[in-house]
Amino acid sequence: MVILWISGITALMISFVFNRGKTLKGLRSGLRMFLRILPDFLIVLAAAALFLAVVPETVLLHWIGRDSGFRGFAAAALAGSVALVPGFIAFPLAAVLLKSGASTGSVAVFITTLMMVGIFTLPVEKRYFGWRIALLRNGLSFLGALIVGFCMGLIL
Repeated sequence: MVILWISGITALMISFVFNRGKTLKGLRSGLRMFLRILPDFLIVLAAAALFLAVVPETVLLHWIGRDSGFRGFAAAALAGSVALVPGFIAFPLAAVLLKSGASTGSVAVFITTLMMVGIFTLPVEKRYFGWRIALLRNGLSFLGALIVGFCMGLIL
Protein backbone atom coordinates (compact mmCIF):
# COMPACT_ATOMS: atom_id res chain seq x y z
CA MET A 1 0.00 0.00 0.00
CA VAL A 2 2.89 2.33 0.83
CA ILE A 3 4.32 1.74 -2.64
CA LEU A 4 1.02 2.83 -4.20
CA TRP A 5 0.97 6.03 -2.11
CA ILE A 6 4.57 6.84 -3.00
CA SER A 7 3.94 6.11 -6.70
CA GLY A 8 0.81 8.25 -6.75
CA ILE A 9 2.42 11.20 -5.00
CA THR A 10 5.49 10.95 -7.25
CA ALA A 11 3.33 10.89 -10.39
CA LEU A 12 1.34 13.86 -9.07
CA MET A 13 4.51 15.87 -8.44
CA ILE A 14 5.88 15.06 -11.90
CA SER A 15 2.57 16.09 -13.45
CA PHE A 16 2.59 19.29 -11.39
CA VAL A 17 6.11 20.15 -12.62
CA PHE A 18 5.21 19.58 -16.28
CA ASN A 19 1.77 21.24 -16.33
CA ARG A 20 0.58 22.92 -13.15
CA GLY A 21 -2.73 24.09 -14.62
CA LYS A 22 -3.81 20.70 -15.94
CA THR A 23 -2.79 18.99 -12.72
CA LEU A 24 -4.84 21.38 -10.58
CA LYS A 25 -7.76 21.08 -12.99
CA GLY A 26 -7.54 17.27 -12.77
CA LEU A 27 -7.40 17.37 -8.96
CA ARG A 28 -10.47 19.63 -8.80
CA SER A 29 -12.32 17.38 -11.24
CA GLY A 30 -11.41 14.28 -9.23
CA LEU A 31 -12.55 15.91 -6.00
CA ARG A 32 -15.91 16.85 -7.57
CA MET A 33 -16.40 13.27 -8.82
CA PHE A 34 -15.48 11.89 -5.39
CA LEU A 35 -17.95 14.20 -3.63
CA ARG A 36 -20.67 13.25 -6.13
CA ILE A 37 -20.28 9.51 -5.50
CA LEU A 38 -19.65 9.79 -1.74
CA PRO A 39 -23.34 9.68 -0.63
CA ASP A 40 -23.97 6.52 -2.69
CA PHE A 41 -20.78 4.96 -1.37
CA LEU A 42 -21.74 5.70 2.25
CA ILE A 43 -25.17 4.12 1.74
CA VAL A 44 -23.54 1.01 0.28
CA LEU A 45 -21.11 0.77 3.21
CA ALA A 46 -23.91 1.19 5.74
CA ALA A 47 -25.99 -1.54 4.09
CA ALA A 48 -23.02 -3.91 4.03
CA ALA A 49 -22.19 -3.21 7.66
CA LEU A 50 -25.80 -3.89 8.64
CA PHE A 51 -25.74 -7.20 6.76
CA LEU A 52 -22.51 -8.32 8.41
CA ALA A 53 -23.78 -7.28 11.83
CA VAL A 54 -26.97 -9.30 11.40
CA VAL A 55 -25.32 -12.50 10.10
CA PRO A 56 -22.90 -13.96 12.68
CA GLU A 57 -19.95 -16.10 11.62
CA THR A 58 -21.46 -19.27 13.13
CA VAL A 59 -24.55 -19.01 10.93
CA LEU A 60 -22.39 -18.36 7.88
CA LEU A 61 -20.29 -21.40 8.73
CA HIS A 62 -23.42 -23.55 9.18
CA TRP A 63 -24.40 -22.76 5.61
CA ILE A 64 -20.99 -23.17 3.98
CA GLY A 65 -19.42 -25.95 6.07
CA ARG A 66 -17.69 -28.98 4.55
CA ASP A 67 -20.84 -31.11 4.70
CA SER A 68 -23.16 -28.53 3.18
CA GLY A 69 -22.69 -29.68 -0.46
CA PHE A 70 -24.49 -27.76 -3.19
CA ARG A 71 -26.57 -25.86 -0.62
CA GLY A 72 -23.38 -24.49 0.92
CA PHE A 73 -21.91 -23.62 -2.44
CA ALA A 74 -25.06 -21.72 -3.46
CA ALA A 75 -25.34 -20.02 -0.06
CA ALA A 76 -21.69 -18.90 -0.27
CA ALA A 77 -22.27 -17.49 -3.76
CA LEU A 78 -25.36 -15.57 -2.65
CA ALA A 79 -23.77 -14.33 0.60
CA GLY A 80 -20.69 -13.12 -1.25
CA SER A 81 -22.86 -11.35 -3.81
CA VAL A 82 -24.72 -9.28 -1.25
CA ALA A 83 -21.85 -8.59 1.15
CA LEU A 84 -19.51 -5.69 0.56
CA VAL A 85 -16.23 -6.27 2.33
CA PRO A 86 -12.82 -4.84 1.41
CA GLY A 87 -10.07 -7.28 0.46
CA PHE A 88 -8.01 -6.66 3.57
CA ILE A 89 -10.95 -8.02 5.61
CA ALA A 90 -12.17 -10.63 3.10
CA PHE A 91 -8.98 -12.68 2.86
CA PRO A 92 -8.43 -13.08 6.61
CA LEU A 93 -12.14 -13.96 6.84
CA ALA A 94 -11.55 -16.68 4.25
CA ALA A 95 -8.72 -18.08 6.36
CA VAL A 96 -10.96 -18.13 9.45
CA LEU A 97 -13.74 -19.87 7.51
CA LEU A 98 -11.33 -22.51 6.17
CA LYS A 99 -9.86 -23.14 9.63
CA SER A 100 -13.39 -23.40 11.04
CA GLY A 101 -14.34 -26.13 8.61
CA ALA A 102 -15.78 -24.44 5.55
CA SER A 103 -15.22 -26.21 2.23
CA THR A 104 -12.56 -24.85 -0.11
CA GLY A 105 -14.98 -24.51 -3.02
CA SER A 106 -17.52 -22.63 -0.92
CA VAL A 107 -14.90 -20.25 0.45
CA ALA A 108 -13.50 -19.71 -3.06
CA VAL A 109 -16.92 -18.85 -4.48
CA PHE A 110 -17.69 -16.68 -1.45
CA ILE A 111 -14.49 -14.64 -1.80
CA THR A 112 -14.78 -14.42 -5.59
CA THR A 113 -18.37 -13.18 -5.51
CA LEU A 114 -17.45 -10.89 -2.62
CA MET A 115 -14.82 -9.21 -4.77
CA MET A 116 -16.56 -9.32 -8.16
CA VAL A 117 -20.34 -9.21 -7.70
CA GLY A 118 -22.16 -6.35 -6.05
CA ILE A 119 -25.88 -6.53 -5.36
CA PHE A 120 -25.68 -3.52 -3.03
CA THR A 121 -23.58 -1.58 -5.54
CA LEU A 122 -25.92 -2.35 -8.45
CA PRO A 123 -27.89 0.94 -8.14
CA VAL A 124 -24.63 2.89 -8.23
CA GLU A 125 -23.39 0.94 -11.25
CA LYS A 126 -26.75 1.45 -12.98
CA ARG A 127 -26.45 5.16 -12.46
CA TYR A 128 -23.04 5.36 -14.11
CA PHE A 129 -23.19 2.54 -16.69
CA GLY A 130 -26.88 1.84 -17.25
CA TRP A 131 -28.89 -1.26 -16.33
CA ARG A 132 -27.73 -3.34 -19.27
CA ILE A 133 -24.00 -3.03 -18.55
CA ALA A 134 -24.43 -3.26 -14.76
CA LEU A 135 -26.51 -6.45 -14.98
CA LEU A 136 -24.25 -7.95 -17.65
CA ARG A 137 -21.11 -7.27 -15.61
CA ASN A 138 -22.62 -8.68 -12.43
CA GLY A 139 -24.09 -11.71 -14.21
CA LEU A 140 -20.83 -12.59 -15.93
CA SER A 141 -18.91 -12.01 -12.69
CA PHE A 142 -21.32 -14.33 -10.83
CA LEU A 143 -20.90 -17.02 -13.48
CA GLY A 144 -17.13 -16.63 -13.38
CA ALA A 145 -17.16 -16.89 -9.58
CA LEU A 146 -19.14 -20.13 -9.76
CA ILE A 147 -16.61 -21.57 -12.20
CA VAL A 148 -13.69 -20.46 -10.00
CA GLY A 149 -15.31 -21.95 -6.89
CA PHE A 150 -16.10 -25.23 -8.63
CA CYS A 151 -12.53 -25.53 -10.00
CA MET A 152 -10.97 -24.68 -6.62
CA GLY A 153 -13.19 -27.28 -4.96
CA LEU A 154 -12.01 -29.91 -7.44
CA ILE A 155 -8.32 -28.95 -7.29
CA LEU A 156 -8.01 -28.41 -3.55
